[in-house]
Amino acid sequence: MSLNAHVTELRKKHETLSKSIETAQRNPGTDSLRLSELKRQKLRLKEEITRLSGRA
Repeated sequence: MSLNAHVTELRKKHETLSKSIETAQRNPGTDSLRLSELKRQKLRLKEEITRLSGRA
C-alpha cells in the first residue's frame, strides 16, 4: 500500500470516528469512558495522519 493510500484510509477512519463521537454525544445514555476512548482514537489517527503527511 502506498503512503498516500494509507493516509487516505486513515482519514476515512478519522471521519468515521468523528461521526461516531457526534452520535454518542447526542445520546444521553452514552458511557463517558467509551466516549473518551473514541476521542483518544481519533486524536491518535490525527497525529498519525499529520506525521505521515509531512513525509508525502
